[in-house]
Amino acid sequence: MPELPEVETVRRGLAPALVGARIVRVETRRGDLRFPFPPDFSARLTGRRILGLRRRAKYLLADLDGGETLVMHLGMSGSFRVDGDIPGAFHRPRDKSAAHDHVVFHMENGARVTYNDPRRFGFMLIESTPELDAHRLFRDLGVEPLSAALDAAFLARAFRGRAAPVKALLLDQRLIAGLGNIYVCEALHRCGISPLRAGGKLVIAAGKPTAALTRLPAAIKTVLEEALAAGGSSLRDHRQADGSLGYFQHSFRVYDREGAACPAPGCKGTIARATQSGRSTFYCPQCQK
Repeated sequence: MPELPEVETVRRGLAPALVGARIVRVETRRGDLRFPFPPDFSARLTGRRILGLRRRAKYLLADLDGGETLVMHLGMSGSFRVDGDIPGAFHRPRDKSAAHDHVVFHMENGARVTYNDPRRFGFMLIESTPELDAHRLFRDLGVEPLSAALDAAFLARAFRGRAAPVKALLLDQRLIAGLGNIYVCEALHRCGISPLRAGGKLVIAAGKPTAALTRLPAAIKTVLEEALAAGGSSLRDHRQADGSLGYFQHSFRVYDREGAACPAPGCKGTIARATQSGRSTFYCPQCQK
């Protein structure tokens, strides 16, 4: 499933074609994706101007005039492409079958934005903008990992007294919204924390963060920012809005590198793989404690 950098990369690729433009027609080539489209989906969008395109966790949010927001989730294999002569937008062809083009947005600026989803795990909703924060999808989401709210003091409060592994806590969307498996593995390696370690062990008795926990927020943000600069990670289905592959996977230090030498300076360890909550965890037992 695309993680935060992949979704943010798509947002940036779509913004030149969508923001400020009016939707003149919407094609839905089937009745549903993961869920049925909202009633009168095309009619409710036709004529609406997109005032802004933002991201919350792994959701894309297109705010419309008229007080509603188009909520879009990419699921496992969803992606967008942009066709049309739009300055700043991407136009390189993609290699996916047009048979999986399920929604097409025709914009007044000449752009044609197509949603492609072979597995159809993505979905689209239309919700009231003022009520969006209280919606079931968003009301329990935690802080954004690239925001100033994610700091060592926040993590110390969130982890204090918790026996759950630190990786599980970081993946808990109620604490931090949008972090996924790949980038948690990478961030924990950079600050020398074992993903198997109990979160509470990273907080001292006075409720203050340990030195390792103090390093973690910066490590998370650095990994995400590097992934954004690389256009995300293309493992199976992810494509950018221009159809090109992200390439952060070539910078992985631990993820999917079981049996490789640890890249940490001076470490002679070997990357290991463990299973946590049904997901693969990659780490170095030698330098991550």
